[in-house]
Amino acid sequence: MIVTSPPYFGQRDYSVDGQIGIEATPDDYVASLVKVFSEARRVLRDDGTLWLNLGDKYVSGELSGMPWQVALALKADGWRLRSDIVWHKPNAMPSSVKTRPTTDHEYIFLFSKSKDYYYDTDAIREPHVTFSENSKMKGGRNHFGKAGGTPEKGKNKGNQNLHDGRWDQAFHEKGRNKRTVWSVPLSKFRDAHFAVFPEKLIEPCILAGCPEKGVVLDPFLGSGTTAVVALKNRRHFLGIELNPEYCEIAKNRLRNLGLRLL
Repeated sequence: MIVTSPPYFGQRDYSVDGQIGIEATPDDYVASLVKVFSEARRVLRDDGTLWLNLGDKYVSGELSGMPWQVALALKADGWRLRSDIVWHKPNAMPSSVKTRPTTDHEYIFLFSKSKDYYYDTDAIREPHVTFSENSKMKGGRNHFGKAGGTPEKGKNKGNQNLHDGRWDQAFHEKGRNKRTVWSVPLSKFRDAHFAVFPEKLIEPCILAGCPEKGVVLDPFLGSGTTAVVALKNRRHFLGIELNPEYCEIAKNRLRNLGLRLL
Protein backbone atom coordinates (compact mmCIF):
# COMPACT_ATOMS: atom_id res chain seq x y z
CA MET A 1 0.00 0.00 0.00
CA ILE A 2 0.92 3.68 -0.27
CA VAL A 3 0.08 6.32 2.32
CA THR A 4 1.47 9.82 2.02
CA SER A 5 1.00 13.57 2.32
CA PRO A 6 2.79 15.51 -0.45
CA PRO A 7 3.84 19.15 -0.02
CA TYR A 8 0.81 21.35 -0.57
CA PHE A 9 0.70 23.79 -3.46
CA GLY A 10 2.31 27.14 -2.66
CA GLN A 11 2.62 26.29 1.02
CA ARG A 12 6.37 26.16 1.64
CA ASP A 13 9.69 26.32 -0.17
CA TYR A 14 11.89 23.50 1.15
CA SER A 15 14.91 24.75 -0.87
CA VAL A 16 15.56 21.33 -2.39
CA ASP A 17 16.07 20.62 -6.08
CA GLY A 18 13.18 18.73 -7.63
CA GLN A 19 10.71 19.58 -4.88
CA ILE A 20 6.97 19.58 -5.46
CA GLY A 21 4.70 22.40 -4.33
CA ILE A 22 6.38 25.47 -5.83
CA GLU A 23 5.14 25.02 -9.40
CA ALA A 24 4.19 28.16 -11.30
CA THR A 25 0.51 27.19 -11.63
CA PRO A 26 -1.99 24.84 -9.99
CA ASP A 27 -2.15 22.85 -13.23
CA ASP A 28 1.61 22.28 -13.10
CA TYR A 29 1.31 21.10 -9.50
CA VAL A 30 -1.44 18.65 -10.40
CA ALA A 31 0.62 17.34 -13.31
CA SER A 32 3.62 16.80 -11.01
CA LEU A 33 1.58 14.68 -8.60
CA VAL A 34 -0.04 12.69 -11.40
CA LYS A 35 3.43 11.81 -12.66
CA VAL A 36 4.64 10.75 -9.19
CA PHE A 37 1.64 8.55 -8.50
CA SER A 38 1.71 7.04 -11.96
CA GLU A 39 5.15 5.68 -11.10
CA ALA A 40 3.91 4.65 -7.66
CA ARG A 41 1.03 2.73 -9.25
CA ARG A 42 3.50 0.92 -11.48
CA VAL A 43 5.27 -0.65 -8.47
CA LEU A 44 2.14 -1.19 -6.39
CA ARG A 45 0.63 -4.66 -6.05
CA ASP A 46 -2.48 -5.19 -8.13
CA ASP A 47 -4.56 -5.41 -4.93
CA GLY A 48 -2.85 -2.40 -3.36
CA THR A 49 -4.29 0.96 -2.34
CA LEU A 50 -3.19 4.59 -2.18
CA TRP A 51 -4.22 6.78 0.78
CA LEU A 52 -3.51 10.40 -0.13
CA ASN A 53 -3.74 13.34 2.31
CA LEU A 54 -4.07 16.83 0.82
CA GLY A 55 -5.09 20.24 2.12
CA ASP A 56 -6.61 23.05 0.11
CA LYS A 57 -5.19 26.44 -0.75
CA TYR A 58 -6.57 29.95 -1.18
CA VAL A 59 -5.18 31.68 -4.26
CA SER A 60 -5.97 35.39 -4.62
CA GLY A 61 -8.69 34.99 -2.01
CA GLU A 62 -10.39 32.11 -3.80
CA LEU A 63 -10.42 28.49 -2.68
CA SER A 64 -8.64 26.47 -5.36
CA GLY A 65 -10.24 23.07 -4.68
CA MET A 66 -6.78 21.58 -5.00
CA PRO A 67 -7.46 18.23 -3.28
CA TRP A 68 -10.31 17.49 -5.66
CA GLN A 69 -8.37 18.75 -8.67
CA VAL A 70 -5.68 16.20 -7.83
CA ALA A 71 -8.20 13.43 -7.06
CA LEU A 72 -10.01 13.87 -10.38
CA ALA A 73 -6.73 14.02 -12.29
CA LEU A 74 -5.62 10.75 -10.66
CA LYS A 75 -8.95 9.18 -11.64
CA ALA A 76 -8.38 10.29 -15.21
CA ASP A 77 -4.91 8.72 -15.07
CA GLY A 78 -6.29 5.31 -14.13
CA TRP A 79 -6.68 5.26 -10.35
CA ARG A 80 -10.02 4.11 -8.88
CA LEU A 81 -11.35 6.56 -6.30
CA ARG A 82 -12.97 4.53 -3.53
CA SER A 83 -13.60 7.04 -0.76
CA ASP A 84 -13.10 10.64 0.31
CA ILE A 85 -12.32 10.96 4.02
CA VAL A 86 -12.55 14.23 5.93
CA TRP A 87 -9.78 14.77 8.45
CA HIS A 88 -11.34 16.99 11.11
CA LYS A 89 -8.69 18.83 13.16
CA PRO A 90 -10.20 19.67 16.57
CA ASN A 91 -7.14 21.78 17.48
CA ALA A 92 -6.84 23.61 14.17
CA MET A 93 -5.14 26.99 14.27
CA PRO A 94 -7.57 29.89 14.86
CA SER A 95 -8.12 32.32 12.02
CA SER A 96 -8.93 36.02 11.96
CA VAL A 97 -10.75 35.72 8.64
CA LYS A 98 -14.17 37.42 8.65
CA THR A 99 -15.51 36.53 5.21
CA ARG A 100 -15.77 32.73 5.53
CA PRO A 101 -15.68 29.92 8.10
CA THR A 102 -12.33 28.93 9.59
CA THR A 103 -10.95 25.83 7.91
CA ASP A 104 -10.46 22.87 10.25
CA HIS A 105 -10.37 19.95 7.86
CA GLU A 106 -8.33 18.30 5.11
CA TYR A 107 -8.97 15.31 2.86
CA ILE A 108 -7.71 11.76 2.65
CA PHE A 109 -8.55 10.05 -0.63
CA LEU A 110 -8.59 6.26 -0.85
CA PHE A 111 -7.65 5.00 -4.30
CA SER A 112 -7.23 1.45 -5.54
CA LYS A 113 -5.18 0.16 -8.43
CA SER A 114 -7.75 -2.50 -9.39
CA LYS A 115 -11.41 -3.27 -8.87
CA ASP A 116 -10.56 -5.90 -6.26
CA TYR A 117 -8.18 -4.76 -3.55
CA TYR A 118 -7.06 -5.53 -0.01
CA TYR A 119 -9.12 -3.77 2.67
CA ASP A 120 -9.45 -5.06 6.24
CA THR A 121 -12.77 -3.67 7.45
CA ASP A 122 -12.60 -5.32 10.86
CA ALA A 123 -9.18 -3.84 11.68
CA ILE A 124 -10.57 -0.30 11.94
CA ARG A 125 -14.13 -0.74 13.16
CA GLU A 126 -15.51 1.93 15.51
CA PRO A 127 -17.59 1.48 18.68
CA HIS A 128 -21.32 1.32 18.04
CA VAL A 129 -23.21 4.54 18.75
CA THR A 130 -26.79 3.30 18.42
CA PHE A 131 -28.26 2.46 21.84
CA SER A 132 -25.25 4.05 23.58
CA GLU A 133 -25.26 7.26 25.60
CA ASN A 134 -24.14 9.03 22.41
CA SER A 135 -27.11 7.87 20.39
CA LYS A 136 -29.22 10.61 18.79
CA MET A 137 -32.13 8.28 18.04
CA LYS A 138 -35.15 9.14 20.17
CA GLY A 139 -36.52 6.15 22.04
CA GLY A 140 -34.04 3.83 20.42
CA ARG A 141 -33.03 2.09 23.64
CA ASN A 142 -36.61 0.84 24.12
CA HIS A 143 -36.27 -1.23 20.97
CA PHE A 144 -32.96 -2.88 21.82
CA GLY A 145 -33.15 -6.66 22.18
CA LYS A 146 -36.75 -6.90 20.95
CA ALA A 147 -37.75 -8.97 17.94
CA GLY A 148 -38.87 -6.71 15.10
CA GLY A 149 -37.92 -3.71 17.19
CA THR A 150 -37.23 -1.24 14.40
CA PRO A 151 -38.35 2.25 15.45
CA GLU A 152 -38.54 3.61 11.89
CA LYS A 153 -40.77 1.01 10.27
CA GLY A 154 -41.67 3.23 7.35
CA LYS A 155 -38.07 4.12 6.54
CA ASN A 156 -36.64 0.65 6.97
CA LYS A 157 -39.63 -1.41 5.87
CA GLY A 158 -38.57 -4.51 4.02
CA ASN A 159 -35.10 -4.71 5.57
CA GLN A 160 -35.10 -8.31 6.73
CA ASN A 161 -31.96 -7.88 8.81
CA LEU A 162 -33.74 -5.45 11.08
CA HIS A 163 -37.39 -6.47 11.04
CA ASP A 164 -37.10 -10.22 11.39
CA GLY A 165 -34.35 -10.20 14.01
CA ARG A 166 -33.25 -8.33 17.07
CA TRP A 167 -31.34 -5.10 16.58
CA ASP A 168 -28.51 -6.19 18.87
CA GLN A 169 -27.93 -9.18 16.58
CA ALA A 170 -27.77 -6.96 13.50
CA PHE A 171 -24.73 -5.08 14.80
CA HIS A 172 -21.25 -6.47 14.17
CA GLU A 173 -19.62 -7.70 17.36
CA LYS A 174 -16.39 -5.80 16.61
CA GLY A 175 -18.11 -2.46 16.07
CA ARG A 176 -19.58 -0.42 13.26
CA ASN A 177 -17.94 0.22 9.93
CA LYS A 178 -15.42 3.07 9.95
CA ARG A 179 -17.02 6.40 9.03
CA THR A 180 -15.60 8.99 6.63
CA VAL A 181 -15.05 11.81 9.14
CA TRP A 182 -11.97 11.25 11.32
CA SER A 183 -11.35 13.64 14.18
CA VAL A 184 -7.60 13.62 14.86
CA PRO A 185 -5.64 16.46 16.53
CA LEU A 186 -2.66 18.04 14.81
CA SER A 187 0.65 16.55 15.84
CA LYS A 188 4.06 18.01 16.63
CA PHE A 189 7.53 16.48 16.73
CA ARG A 190 10.17 18.38 18.67
CA ASP A 191 12.96 17.89 16.13
CA ALA A 192 10.87 19.08 13.19
CA HIS A 193 10.07 22.74 12.54
CA PHE A 194 7.02 21.85 10.46
CA ALA A 195 3.71 20.06 10.89
CA VAL A 196 4.02 16.26 10.94
CA PHE A 197 1.63 13.51 9.94
CA PRO A 198 -0.31 12.50 13.11
CA GLU A 199 0.23 8.82 13.90
CA LYS A 200 -3.46 8.38 14.73
CA LEU A 201 -4.39 9.68 11.29
CA ILE A 202 -2.40 7.18 9.26
CA GLU A 203 -2.70 4.18 11.59
CA PRO A 204 -6.19 3.21 10.35
CA CYS A 205 -4.98 3.61 6.76
CA ILE A 206 -2.16 1.14 7.37
CA LEU A 207 -4.24 -1.30 9.42
CA ALA A 208 -6.96 -1.43 6.77
CA GLY A 209 -4.75 -1.22 3.70
CA CYS A 210 -1.80 -3.47 4.50
CA PRO A 211 -1.64 -6.95 6.06
CA GLU A 212 0.97 -7.75 8.69
CA LYS A 213 4.44 -8.16 7.16
CA GLY A 214 3.26 -6.26 4.10
CA VAL A 215 5.05 -3.20 2.73
CA VAL A 216 3.99 0.43 3.19
CA LEU A 217 5.40 3.04 0.80
CA ASP A 218 5.55 6.76 1.56
CA PRO A 219 7.09 8.73 -1.33
CA PHE A 220 7.05 11.94 0.74
CA LEU A 221 8.36 10.60 4.04
CA GLY A 222 9.13 13.88 5.82
CA SER A 223 9.91 13.26 9.50
CA GLY A 224 9.19 9.54 9.20
CA THR A 225 5.79 9.15 10.82
CA THR A 226 4.66 6.59 8.24
CA ALA A 227 7.74 4.48 8.96
CA VAL A 228 7.14 4.67 12.72
CA VAL A 229 3.50 3.60 12.45
CA ALA A 230 4.28 0.83 9.95
CA LEU A 231 6.96 -0.72 12.14
CA LYS A 232 4.90 -0.37 15.32
CA ASN A 233 2.16 -2.36 13.59
CA ARG A 234 4.46 -5.10 12.23
CA ARG A 235 4.61 -3.85 8.66
CA HIS A 236 7.70 -3.11 6.56
CA PHE A 237 8.17 0.32 5.03
CA LEU A 238 9.83 2.11 2.13
CA GLY A 239 10.37 5.84 2.53
CA ILE A 240 11.47 8.41 -0.04
CA GLU A 241 12.47 11.95 0.93
CA LEU A 242 14.31 14.61 -1.09
CA ASN A 243 15.38 16.80 1.83
CA PRO A 244 18.56 15.43 3.49
CA GLU A 245 17.70 17.24 6.74
CA TYR A 246 14.36 15.47 6.99
CA CYS A 247 15.99 12.14 6.16
CA GLU A 248 18.25 12.54 9.19
CA ILE A 249 15.29 13.53 11.35
CA ALA A 250 13.43 10.39 10.29
CA LYS A 251 16.45 8.13 10.86
CA ASN A 252 17.12 9.56 14.32
CA ARG A 253 13.46 9.30 15.23
CA LEU A 254 13.41 5.60 14.38
CA ARG A 255 16.67 4.94 16.22
CA ASN A 256 15.46 6.77 19.33
CA LEU A 257 12.34 4.60 19.35
CA GLY A 258 14.43 1.47 19.03
CA LEU A 259 12.80 0.58 15.73
CA ARG A 260 14.81 -1.31 13.15
CA LEU A 261 15.62 0.30 9.83
CA LEU A 262 15.09 -2.17 6.97
